[in-house]
Parts: sequence; C-alpha cells; structure tokens
Amino acid sequence: MRRPSPLPPPARPAAADEREKEREPEGEPERPAPEGVEVAPSVIVSPPDQESLAPVIPMVTPPEEDDDPVRLRDVWSAARARRRALRAEVRRFTVRQRRRRMLWLGVAASVLLLVLTTLAAAYSPLFGVERVTVVGTSLLDPAAVEDALADQVGTPLPLVDESAVKAALIAFPLVQSYSLEARPPHELVVRIVERLPIGLVRSRAGYTLVDAAGVALSTTETPAPGRPLLTISGGTDSPAFEAVGQVMRTLPASIRDQVTAISASTADDVTLTLGGSNCDVVWGSAEDSAMKALVLEKVMKQRPPETVSAYDVSSPHAVVVR
Repeated sequence: MRRPSPLPPPARPAAADEREKEREPEGEPERPAPEGVEVAPSVIVSPPDQESLAPVIPMVTPPEEDDDPVRLRDVWSAARARRRALRAEVRRFTVRQRRRRMLWLGVAASVLLLVLTTLAAAYSPLFGVERVTVVGTSLLDPAAVEDALADQVGTPLPLVDESAVKAALIAFPLVQSYSLEARPPHELVVRIVERLPIGLVRSRAGYTLVDAAGVALSTTETPAPGRPLLTISGGTDSPAFEAVGQVMRTLPASIRDQVTAISASTADDVTLTLGGSNCDVVWGSAEDSAMKALVLEKVMKQRPPETVSAYDVSSPHAVVVR
C-alpha cells in the first residue's frame, strides 16, 4: 500500500506581497561594503500566513476488503474453541472441589457395598437357624417347646416367621408372653414368661387350674397336687378373685408353696390356709400386700405355723398372732 503524499501549500496571493513591501521600514541608505569584503544578499523573511499554519491532514486510503468472506463453519470452530478454553479454565479452578466430591462418592459407595454385602449374607443360608433354645420356663417342658418350633430350623435368622412362632406357642396355655432373640450365626433363643397358677377352681368338668387373670391352664378330674383350692364368691370375674390373684403374686415362693386353700367372699376378706398345721392367715384386702408379705415372713420365722393357729396381717403395723 502506497504512502499518501502531503498536500501542497496554498498559493500566496499577490496582495500579500504588496502589503509586505509597504511594511518595510524606510531607514538609512545602504552603505557600500568595504573593499575585499563580500556582502551576502539580504533576504526578507515575512511572517507566516495563518492559512499556511493549518495542519496537514494526510489522506488515508481505506483498507482493501478481504476477498474471502467469513463462513458459518469458521464461526462454529471459533465458538467450539472458546468453549474448550472456558471448560479448561473451569477445570483448573475446581480441581480441589472435584477431588473432594470424588472422595465422598468413594466413601458412600464403600458403605453401600458393605451394607448390601451384609444383607446378602444375613439373608442367605449362611445364617440359617440350626438350634432353637427355650429359656425362662419352670412349669413348661423346654423340649416340648423346642419340638413345636422345629419348623424354623433352616430358615435365615432375619426371615424367622414370628406368626408361625406365635401359632406354635398358643398351644401352651402357660405361656403368658415371649420374645425372640437371634444369636448369629445359627441360634434362635425364645424367652418365655410363664403364667403364675394361683389355684384350682372346682367345676362340673373337674378341677381347673387358673392364673391370676382367670385363664384356664389345665383341667383334671382330681385336684392336682400342690395346688390350693379356691373358694371364691362370684367366680373368676369378681373383685374377690382379683384380690386373691394380687395376694398370690405378692407372696414369696416359700410361703406360697405352703398354701393349700384360699377363700374370699369379698375383696376385703382374703384368707389363706397353710397346709399341715391348718393355720390360717387373715390377709384382709389386697392393699399393702408387699408389706404384709414381708411382715408375715418375719413373724413365721419367729413363730412357726405349727405353734400358732392364725396370723392376722390385715393391719401390717399391728400383727396379731393367735
């Protein structure tokens, strides 16, 4: 591209030359120069004209247009390059965040894998039931209960059918409640709470052994040995029977085993009969039964039943021995 040349200065008008000549001062006549000295010709310097001081503006030619037009393909390429550069910058500034995220994902995956592995092993035959253990029985035969639950052998411990266990234990009236305990890898423990029989109720069918709630445990034609005979007005649904049940649950085993008969017409006149000596224990109501049992046990040690005819503990703070 050629460089533009400056514009030529504007032409000086003739009127300006004439004014300059008129402005020349009239002075002394020129003196002749000494001999041998050359005198330079004088040059009159006129002040610059205002028009000559105007800035010189160079002419700039517009750039030549490119022959190749911008194509859509080039625009897409530039956009892709810009996106790649932006992603590279984002990755560079988020390295620590991505590492932290990968660490947490690895921990979560490890925990999930451990849980799934544990569940798969627990529900597999590796943890199948091989032995059923019955604990907490005194009147029941543990072997009979274990035989009733034999169908649970081979079942994985988490898959033990509680409804099937309940159906098997219903056949034992002495079972008041139960709980299941899994002892990996192969043992199933059945904890049983038995009902407490309080005595025999005579009926047309024979002698029925009942607990404190009036639940029939067994029925025999003759009285079962070691069970007291109950003579209660109103039957098993009366307040008198409820009072008798509370008294029998409160008695210590050492005294309860000596009781051969219990009578009550109301809830306030419970009377116990001790076997062998036919000694009576006037209990009264079921209130303060724990204190009455403690006082009776101490008095019986001091005065055995063979030496007395009756103990009156209806007022535990003033025991009467006859």
